[in-house]
Amino acid sequence: MVTAGAARPTTGAASLPPRDLPGLDPSWSRLVDVPGVGIDAGHARQWHCLDTADALARAGVPVTSGGLAGTILAVHGNPTWSYLWRSIAAESVRAAEAGEPAWRVVAVDQLEMGYSERTGLHRTLPQRVADLAAFTDALQLEGPVVTLGHDWGGVISLGWAIDHPEQLAAVALLNTAVHHPAGVPIPAPLRLAGARGVLAASTVATTAFLDTTLALASPALAPDVKAAFRAPYGSADRRGGIGNFVADIPVDERHESFPELERIAAGVAALGAATNSAAANSAAADPVPALMLWGPSDPVFGDRYLDDLADRLPHADIHRFEGASHLVAEDRPCAPAVLNWLKESVGRVGAEGAVSRPPTDPTFTPLWRPLESRAATPATADATAVIDMATGRGRSPRRVTWRQLDARVRDIAAGLHAMGVRKGDRVSLLVKPGPTLTAVLYACLKIGAIVVVADAGLGVKGLTRAVRGSWPDLIIGERLGLAAARALGWPGTRISAERLPKAAALALGVTRSTRDVADLGAGQPLPAEPGPADDAAILFTSGSTGPAKGVVYTHGQLSALRDVLGTHLGITADTGLVTGFAPFALLGPALGTLSATPDMDVSAPRTLTATAVAAAVTASDAGIVFLSPAAILNVVETADALTHDDRAALARVHTFLSTGAPIGEPMLRAVARLMPNATPHTPYGMTECLLVADITLAGVSDAAAAPDTGVCVGTPIGDNQVLVSALDSDGDATGTPSPEPGVLGEIVVSAPHLKSHYDRLHLTDVAATRDTPAGRVGAAGAVSRPEPQRWHRTGDIGHLDAQGRLWIEGRIQHVIVTADGPLAPVGPEQQVESADAVRRAAVVGVGPHGLRQAVAVVETTPAARRPGLADPQLTAAVRATTELPLAAVLVVPQLPTDVRHNSKIDRSRLSEWADRMLAGAKPSAP
Repeated sequence: MVTAGAARPTTGAASLPPRDLPGLDPSWSRLVDVPGVGIDAGHARQWHCLDTADALARAGVPVTSGGLAGTILAVHGNPTWSYLWRSIAAESVRAAEAGEPAWRVVAVDQLEMGYSERTGLHRTLPQRVADLAAFTDALQLEGPVVTLGHDWGGVISLGWAIDHPEQLAAVALLNTAVHHPAGVPIPAPLRLAGARGVLAASTVATTAFLDTTLALASPALAPDVKAAFRAPYGSADRRGGIGNFVADIPVDERHESFPELERIAAGVAALGAATNSAAANSAAADPVPALMLWGPSDPVFGDRYLDDLADRLPHADIHRFEGASHLVAEDRPCAPAVLNWLKESVGRVGAEGAVSRPPTDPTFTPLWRPLESRAATPATADATAVIDMATGRGRSPRRVTWRQLDARVRDIAAGLHAMGVRKGDRVSLLVKPGPTLTAVLYACLKIGAIVVVADAGLGVKGLTRAVRGSWPDLIIGERLGLAAARALGWPGTRISAERLPKAAALALGVTRSTRDVADLGAGQPLPAEPGPADDAAILFTSGSTGPAKGVVYTHGQLSALRDVLGTHLGITADTGLVTGFAPFALLGPALGTLSATPDMDVSAPRTLTATAVAAAVTASDAGIVFLSPAAILNVVETADALTHDDRAALARVHTFLSTGAPIGEPMLRAVARLMPNATPHTPYGMTECLLVADITLAGVSDAAAAPDTGVCVGTPIGDNQVLVSALDSDGDATGTPSPEPGVLGEIVVSAPHLKSHYDRLHLTDVAATRDTPAGRVGAAGAVSRPEPQRWHRTGDIGHLDAQGRLWIEGRIQHVIVTADGPLAPVGPEQQVESADAVRRAAVVGVGPHGLRQAVAVVETTPAARRPGLADPQLTAAVRATTELPLAAVLVVPQLPTDVRHNSKIDRSRLSEWADRMLAGAKPSAP
């Protein structure tokens, strides 16, 4: 026990809180006499709690006779009190008054805490679980009950949950933990608070522990809210429970509360298969619905504990509020999130879990099957499968045959399985595109491990956020990635892509190399293959419009992507691909065709040159070239270095693609001059659905004569569907998604290869599927095929024309809401870019929402030396290009763009900068 130095708690009666605490309705407070249990046997204990029953009754909702949807039993942790739950109490009453399902909120002050009785006794975890049960018995609380817990209140609420299955409807958790891995120190703040000689001073004698906890909010708590949290702990004799809570942390198996923590941890895992009260009479037992809302910046209960809970409750809906900390209920809108989730989820979670799965395609073929089929055919087994041109100066390209690739994939897969990697485990890949990454990726897919692909284009901060957010079990990386993993504390067992000297391996915390893994797996059996509905990969968005999001694909969806790409482009075994765009660099083997990676730094697309592309085409005799939008500019600019042989090789290319951002006609024509026999394509897509629509250079030329504004990205590919949800006068996409032409709104898409969901971003999932159709939509806008259909709100805005072509006009967060209504930025930007001196432009809004004024921010040729107001001549030239009234024209040396594409302009950042500049701030870079 960590009790050394703890002060002996003093006694004190329960009382009601002050009536003037911000956000707390005094009518919710009540005192409840509870017959004692355990160490309290023979004594009645008085609890303070918040209870909205009377408020609901005043709103006309009877607490009995079936008027309630149920009760939310909310349990605080240390050193907070029921005040933590004031928002959900208020929101639940407001919802009931508005006719929404009525949830009674009962938020307790645990004994020794808040305004409940001080008994002077040391309370262990099993005692607190028993205390809570005695309280609900005294309150005669009936089901359905949803437990809601935070910090150590999470553990205690889960203890109540597993002990009351007949009443339990769901569990909801904010930052908490039910298990701590052996050999890993408990979080530093708890170690310090519980240290010998420090415990009493930091928790009882002073307010240090309380103050530290209240500082764990982002943004900082208002002074009056901090004062409210401190109110019940104003003197040392009121803070004994804080010290004893810290003393009761089960740091190891010797602690008296450790067995109870282990019991609860095991019981939590069983909740995923437990039959709740709503399903008691059904033939199939449903898992208990579970929700986790998390502040990943919490230094106490961080992502390590979220990952453990996710393993125990794999069906749970999880949302990580990026940037939020320990007091996530104060940091983010948790109350409406819980109530909306209850409305949608309780009683509706099936055996497949909370995330709906796509219909299984009976023709499903795993991605790795083409490897096996090519390797098994004598005529092709020794043909080249992968070429890596990035081998260093003077070195020949590295070639891997289908036989070698298949054998390597099998050995690594078997080796990973022998190491204990199982289906559903997460493997972060920090390896550049090439033969090693290809082999490791397909090996993971073969055994059902989920590959996590977050490329270096996210930058160190973005990459760290992505890796820690996904919390991989394993990291396979090259030296630079492994060094970052070590320095930045990324989770996961580390495996090097190459064999390292012992000293380097030790310094980087590497346990094995991929060669070691392959050696381990040689001759070993493989496990059963995953199915089409199993999660296969987490791919991260570029982070150009906020923190990068993890996009989850199932095996069936990745296979559907392969099939739509192969069908649309007519890819055969003899086609051959040169892939300078990372997402597609791994699809060549899945398509059964040769794949070559040009010599470039994939984390810096602008490093790709025309000669590097030509060399890759020469080495592979490829007929298709994939390049990212950022790479194209440098390829065109370095074309003068091409030799006669280089140009001859490029003339053999028959198809060129660039996806990730729209490409204008001038740039497509420049590429067409380099590859004169190729049909240039610029497909529209996103990480969530990599191929949505497509347009060729000829299509771009045809669209140039149309009166539409924006960038035309063509028509939907294959069975894909595109609809538009119209913008209202406030700039929000509230219209029913429709194929009606000429309507400005948010683009809504559906495709067989559309992602499954976002990783641990439940609220983002809900927003992305809000008000989408229930099935396939016919030409007239009616749902013509009611079977399950997955849809996604893209965040892009634009319109469809009468020919069914899609025009992109910006992002929804970049809409400028003026006095005349919403304005999309891309059309005006295209007009501004027609000015002779303008290289690129962004049109952004300044001023108050609803009365915003448009401002043009431009890059010039030659580049401006410093940011600021444009000179009168340039201002006049820009204003002459557009009918849109521009409040100002500003110049910058370079527009801010995302790292991955080097092309997506950060208009939100520019808008804030323009506001500052026009308000008289000192000129600075945006």
